[in-house]
Amino acid sequence: MAEGGEREELLSPPPVSPAKRLCSWPSPRAHHTRGAPGAASGGVGGVGSSCLPSGARPHLQPESLLDCAAKTVAEKWAYERVEERFERIPEPVQRRIVYWSFPRNEREICMYSSFQYRGGPGAGAAGCAAGASPAEEGPPPPPGAAASAGSAPGATAAGASPGLGAAAGAAREGLPFRRGIRLLDSGSVENVLQVGFHLSGTVTEPATTSEPAMTYKVAISFDRCKITSVTCGCGNKDIFYCAHVVALSLYRIRKPDQVKLRLPISETLFQMNRDQLQKFIQYLITAHHTEVLPTAQKLADEILSSNSEINQVNGAPDPTAGASIDDENCWHLDEEQVKEQVKLFLSQGGYYGSGKQLNSMFAKVREMLRMRDSNGARMLTLITEQFMADPRLTLWRQQGTSMTDKCRQLWDELGALWVCIILNPHCKLEEKSSWLQQLQKWSNLDVCPLEDGNYGHELPNITNTLPQNASHSPDSLSRPRRTVFTRAIEGRELHWQDSHLQRIINSDIYIAPACQRESERLLFNSQGQPLWLEHVPTACARVDALRSHGYPKEALRLTVAIINTLRLQQQRQLEIYKHQKKELLQRGTTTITNLEGWVGHPLDPIGCLFLTLTEACRLNDDSYLEVSDMNESRPSVYQHVPMAAGCPNSSESYLSLALEVALMGMGQQRVMPEGLYAQDKVCRNEEQLLSRLQELQLDNELVQTLKKQCILLLEGGPFSGLGEVIHRESVPMHTFAKYLFSALLPHDPDLSYKLALRAMRLPVLENSTSTGDTSHPHHMVSMVPSRYPRWFTLGHLESQQCELASTMLTAAKGDTLRLRTILEAIQKHIHSSSLIFKLAQDAFKIATPTDSSTDSTLLNVALELGLQVMRMTLSTLNWRRREMVRWLVTCATEVGVRALVSILQSWYTLFTPTEATSIVAATAVSHTTILRLSLDYPQREELASCARTLALQCAMKDPQSCALSALTLCEKDHIAFEAAYQIAIDAATGGMTHSQLFTIARYMELRGYPLRAFKLASLAMSHLNLAYNQDTHPAINDVLWACALSHSLGKNELAALIPLVVKSVHCATVLSDILRRCTVTAPGLAGIPGRRSSGKLMSTDKAPLRQLLDATINAYINTTHSRLTHISPRHYGEFIEFLSKARETFLLPQDGHLQFAQFIDNLKQIYKGKKKLMLLVRERFG
Repeated sequence: MAEGGEREELLSPPPVSPAKRLCSWPSPRAHHTRGAPGAASGGVGGVGSSCLPSGARPHLQPESLLDCAAKTVAEKWAYERVEERFERIPEPVQRRIVYWSFPRNEREICMYSSFQYRGGPGAGAAGCAAGASPAEEGPPPPPGAAASAGSAPGATAAGASPGLGAAAGAAREGLPFRRGIRLLDSGSVENVLQVGFHLSGTVTEPATTSEPAMTYKVAISFDRCKITSVTCGCGNKDIFYCAHVVALSLYRIRKPDQVKLRLPISETLFQMNRDQLQKFIQYLITAHHTEVLPTAQKLADEILSSNSEINQVNGAPDPTAGASIDDENCWHLDEEQVKEQVKLFLSQGGYYGSGKQLNSMFAKVREMLRMRDSNGARMLTLITEQFMADPRLTLWRQQGTSMTDKCRQLWDELGALWVCIILNPHCKLEEKSSWLQQLQKWSNLDVCPLEDGNYGHELPNITNTLPQNASHSPDSLSRPRRTVFTRAIEGRELHWQDSHLQRIINSDIYIAPACQRESERLLFNSQGQPLWLEHVPTACARVDALRSHGYPKEALRLTVAIINTLRLQQQRQLEIYKHQKKELLQRGTTTITNLEGWVGHPLDPIGCLFLTLTEACRLNDDSYLEVSDMNESRPSVYQHVPMAAGCPNSSESYLSLALEVALMGMGQQRVMPEGLYAQDKVCRNEEQLLSRLQELQLDNELVQTLKKQCILLLEGGPFSGLGEVIHRESVPMHTFAKYLFSALLPHDPDLSYKLALRAMRLPVLENSTSTGDTSHPHHMVSMVPSRYPRWFTLGHLESQQCELASTMLTAAKGDTLRLRTILEAIQKHIHSSSLIFKLAQDAFKIATPTDSSTDSTLLNVALELGLQVMRMTLSTLNWRRREMVRWLVTCATEVGVRALVSILQSWYTLFTPTEATSIVAATAVSHTTILRLSLDYPQREELASCARTLALQCAMKDPQSCALSALTLCEKDHIAFEAAYQIAIDAATGGMTHSQLFTIARYMELRGYPLRAFKLASLAMSHLNLAYNQDTHPAINDVLWACALSHSLGKNELAALIPLVVKSVHCATVLSDILRRCTVTAPGLAGIPGRRSSGKLMSTDKAPLRQLLDATINAYINTTHSRLTHISPRHYGEFIEFLSKARETFLLPQDGHLQFAQFIDNLKQIYKGKKKLMLLVRERFG
């Protein structure tokens, strides 16, 4: 930026006489009508920051007194006020004021021409995009703040989201600011002229392959170092300035010596006489007669009319004269475009990109607040109006459905931003009152989202004091309706005038006075450090407000005071617990002392403190481009920054404080909130905090802080989520403990395991026989029975518990004692069989790596976990049960033969009879297992003996399912095989089905026992009942097989089976098939010793086939009558074919043709009404 006294002469023409504003008549104090084109737009008042880059000055000479005064006047005063104050203003003074009135800071141009910009008051040169200069002067300090207040290098807004874009590099280059720089560097900016407070020029877009070169006219109005309006011929429709406006603005900032500078046009007109004025007007009309002639004639008519409105006002408008005194001084912001963009993004609510764009707009609001730009509140107001007008709010309310998580998070950020704005330490009372009135109006609307998202239990008021003691009653659980704006509205009660607070934020050396009054003793700790006794989330909201409005040092000081208060509170809580420890341990339960947890809180107090401290420790990368893209991220690098020298503990660093406060907040014992969204927010916030903690490189100082805080958490009693006794409704610490375990393990293994094992608890799933002291005002006994089903995130919490256990198992590999302790904790605290099975699989995988030897200690743990899974799922339904059983056998095989023998001997506590015989025993005695274990003969016999014993026990317990498996397992041992066969026979008369018996019978035939097979088949036939229309029954093949078996055994067996067949089978086609098979071969061909085949075919006229023949004919007759009862014409052809098959059976006996003819005649007589059918019968059968 070219600024300084040495360039004054380049812009200033020779002095002339003082200028007046009137066009054609003198007046000592002209009244100029503001509001003409180019006048400043309205907005919330604010004070901008000026910029003077010391590194940009070519000479180190002091500025002239004129420049110093002109700079201050140009930034602080409207030019009209200067004219009112001084009757005559020398032209050189006017020129310097006009010169210095243009914005001097490229950061501000960048802010209004791109979504995301990393920077703030006091940022260095590296903080400005593409060479922007550092600030010369910081923004005004807060009320009573020290003049040295500045900004931490590289400070970023809490919760600020990355900006918009696609791929990182391409998106950056496509930003208007970057494009504007390219246009400037390529010499595309020409004809630049500054007339008063108006800058104009032309910007040429170079030609591309698809577009010719285009030249656009750009006009910029400015006032008090702020651009108040922009106009560009490109017709840009966006929230931010186009590249052409950026190019012209940067040209004015970087090349002021090349800009023609003129005073406001009214001053030039005042210097003209009548002839000059007439010539000027006529030349102007001639040059633009097609455009201005109608307007010129209209104005001439009005001026010549004495009663016209234009003649009732002194003076005339001048678009180059700057803003009026009454105009609000703020940067140009296209309100309509903001509304349209937000409305568009909300209408795309189901898409991922829209949420990121809205987050980028929120980030832009935070950036404006950090720059002390009044447009921050103005832009947030516009955004909120569109959010409240979202038609989905009404739809969700009418349908009784909750909004999506992404939308809910946007509303949370909206509410948090309003809290920051209301707590602005430098806002005016009238502004604050206006905002509160608007917030109250929005909050009263029915569609306004609620804070907790579920119309349930509400949180305490924002102004509650820090010691959350007996001031609450059970009635405090029922509170008025709280919306997302309620916390901001409650901020009306907060102020910054407290003298103790002012001393805290204004000084690094504020300590307790030597002589303290009684009232002051509570304000300092024993080391004399100041404390800030306020409701913790509220105090942190103050910190966030200071950070958000560009007061990082003040925020840092208040953060330290809050942490000192938390330390003192932690120390006192520990002392209280030591006195109550014996009683609490005897009771085995405690009460919730924090109904409002800090993790997942709407104000994110812990995250705010952590960010404030770490921002003070972040290393800046000077090569990093500040105009960033949504897909771009860089790892944060931190260094230890000692606390201010005036602090008693100045040896501490802000980084160690950040770690300490994060551990304190996340280790707080707190009640699980109600509602799905609130519970999900707790988990999400915890993960966000942990991800930030993982960015810290743990050196010796941080490790000592970590160990100290972990010990305090373990000893913290009911105030710590890792204390010895916790409440049943307490939020679990699994995710937090997993981080602590991993961080501590290399430095203090004993402490890390102790902490992780303590955190394995999940009290809400464990039996709680004692409900504790019901007289305690915070006790929530009434909520215990009803709250359990409302733990919507229970599945996630259990999975985190499993992750913690898995991490410990992996770390303890090879350590038998630790593994046994971890195993006991898993068996005690994990209640999900699926998760225990996952742990068992993980342990097995780690214990049996492919590239190294097996770890027997971890393998035994995997087996123990697998056995527990078997016991847990034995009497319950689990769709993964068969997988679990197979895995357990695999694991036992890997452990060794003794493990296999053990599970075979204790099968009844682990498996169902079917699982034991079909999977466990069968796998244990398989050839693959024998080879895998390299078993010798005694071991193989031992396994086989156990398997046979198991098989017989299972067959006795469940013969229907296990008889066949038992026979298979016992077939190599005659005695066991006979026992299994007898069990099957005994069960045949009981509950066994015909299919089970047929299956066993086929197995017996396959093994060479045809007579036993025949016996079982006969028993199966007695269980069967085949109706006339079941010609596709699955048992038909078994019936045919049984008949074939009896036929092959001999005439006697066939004669024994046929009565059973006649009794059980009523299907004519099946009976005729059996009859045909029995007549084509001679009986007795099974080759049984002592039996011979007669070699003669059996006659159907003699027993035993005669009985079967008669049954078949009767079945055909009965089936025919049954089918004719409900037959339809489309089945006539099928029925005729059926009668053809029946005729084949009728013709088997000698008088069969007579029987069939008589049968046909009966049909004709009985069903003579079915004329068409009977006609078909006559055509086929006569």
